[in-house]
Amino acid sequence: MSKPNESQPINDIREAAIIKHFRKNIEKRVFILTEAFPFMYIGKIVNVVEDLVEILVQTTSIPALEGKTWIVHIHSIDVFYIETGVGAKIPDLKD
Repeated sequence: MSKPNESQPINDIREAAIIKHFRKNIEKRVFILTEAFPFMYIGKIVNVVEDLVEILVQTTSIPALEGKTWIVHIHSIDVFYIETGVGAKIPDLKD
């Protein structure tokens, strides 16, 4: 990652790093918390376009919204965890 300088604010560097991380992990499972409804998503990263993440949602706080593709703006994500093969797996909350 590049060092911040006067021409590149730290928030831009952070956003670029998050976008790169999501792009690198397309097809992997992700857990996302946001401040906005429906608040929680668990699903598979389908695509990343600019600062938008396309997710095939398997589980959310509203069961009627599951099984659909959602577009989540990077800026609206408060917390996320991506299964990378290293570390814990995201549990299947249907069990």
